[in-house]
Amino acid sequence: MDLFTKREVQKLDPDVPFRASTSHHHHTWARTFRSRPELYIQPESTEEIQKIITLARKCRRRVVTVGCAHSPSDLTCTSSWMVNLDKYNKILSVNPQSRVVIMQAGIRLHELDNELKTYALTMPNLGSINHQSIAGAISTATHGSSTRHGILSQSVLGLKIMLSNGRTVSCSAEQNLELFRAALVSLGALGIITEVTFQAVARFNIEWHQALVSMDSIIADWEKDLWTRSEFTRVWWFPYMKSAVTWRAYKTDKPLRSPRTSWFSGKLGYHVYHIMLYLAQYVPRLIPTIEKFVIAVQYGSADDKDSSGSSGVADGHTGLLMNCLYSQFVNEWAIPLSKGPEAIKRLSQWLNGEPGSRIPFESKGLYVHAPIEVRVTDTSKTTPRPLLDNTVPDGPTLYLNATLYRPYNLDPPCHKRYYEAFEWLMKEMGGRPHWAKNFYQVPHDYFACMYPELGSWLDVRDEVDPEGMFLGAWHRRYLLPQTHAPAVMAQEEIEVRREVAKHGGVNWFGEVPERSLSPQHSEESFDLMHGVEAEKSVMFDAGMDSDSILFASREL
Repeated sequence: MDLFTKREVQKLDPDVPFRASTSHHHHTWARTFRSRPELYIQPESTEEIQKIITLARKCRRRVVTVGCAHSPSDLTCTSSWMVNLDKYNKILSVNPQSRVVIMQAGIRLHELDNELKTYALTMPNLGSINHQSIAGAISTATHGSSTRHGILSQSVLGLKIMLSNGRTVSCSAEQNLELFRAALVSLGALGIITEVTFQAVARFNIEWHQALVSMDSIIADWEKDLWTRSEFTRVWWFPYMKSAVTWRAYKTDKPLRSPRTSWFSGKLGYHVYHIMLYLAQYVPRLIPTIEKFVIAVQYGSADDKDSSGSSGVADGHTGLLMNCLYSQFVNEWAIPLSKGPEAIKRLSQWLNGEPGSRIPFESKGLYVHAPIEVRVTDTSKTTPRPLLDNTVPDGPTLYLNATLYRPYNLDPPCHKRYYEAFEWLMKEMGGRPHWAKNFYQVPHDYFACMYPELGSWLDVRDEVDPEGMFLGAWHRRYLLPQTHAPAVMAQEEIEVRREVAKHGGVNWFGEVPERSLSPQHSEESFDLMHGVEAEKSVMFDAGMDSDSILFASREL
């Protein structure tokens, strides 16, 4: 910490703790990216969060909020200040009758569920993991797999966000609507979400069934009841065997029942599969054989594609989870559900070297990991709709997830060519990439075309964070047009270089070019530029109209 920052920390609200570390090494869960933040800060109160933002503004630092860092991209990388809300994780209130829950935004989803058990409540839907914070899951459009549910933010009734001027603003469908729509998929670029009001549901169990079937039967059932027969449905596609595992679940009052398991589902199988993937790094043509082996061990003979499968009854929260196994690249796109059969058929043809794919990239000698995950949502009837919602606005959405494992943190040799072809196909299908996943060949112009309301999101973003305190290289690369002025905002962090990390992945380095206050700007004038007295905490009156709340700082 430099002398100027130390002096400001000592001077500003000395009774409010500033819980900062200078030794934190950040990495994504998959260890695909690593960075070294100047400060790693874990606040425990609203006053502490406000102090962080006030200091960041005075010292001209970017602020990045991070939870479990499950996104494998560089979205959360910074060399500036990193804020983690793991200790800002309390349930503030629960209404058992309305099932409305108000919580601090740092609470992890598994912590939230443990608290909700006391009230016989739970979340209505969930993605594959429950390690994320509630704010992180909302901000990146996390989703599960059900045509009866949309993305997780569908259950959010209201938010409180602390903006770059140090003020906390409430937003909902009735108050500050445009800020609410922007914040429902904020990508960390608007401010720090501090509080979430959430619509929970009565706790439930699910009975699930999974079976190995042919891809031909999947396509045949596509327009029938493949995705509507049960409330929750997932498909795991094995492209070389042209087979898939279907997983269906529905709510039940039956008691918990564990499924039958094989040795491959335990620790031994975990390590055996990991070693097999590692060997395939050097002999990629082993991958189809490994795929056949996995199917045979876990689901029966590969020739018996209509096996009876397995089933169980699980708690509704934990039953929707899955084991992500190893470090991985995850490239997931959302396309209209109706285009799924064509997309799967063409990708299968390309991967298997068959004619008809019309994908203009060579697949010879390329082998990819299985399974390819196929999931669905439907947010088309949700109002208000997030400005950056990546689902289809007029019907159900299909997600295709091209996962590539990184055995022992080694990048698979196929990943650049595979993802280049996969993204080309997804773009031809009118697809939108999942915000929190790996994607590469997607320029700003494509996002501007696919997101008609991107301009509205940018207008809100620039209004609530005019100096770029929450803006980084990832946002600049994908979301901001080249004509966006200024070229670099006062607190915006730019990427300066990348290096291959010693233990796999990439070391990321950034800087805030204008982080030192220029001689002609005193600290006092810098505060006046923002039109606030940042040292005072202000909660806006719920009775104020949305324009006066969002833009109140203009009048102060």
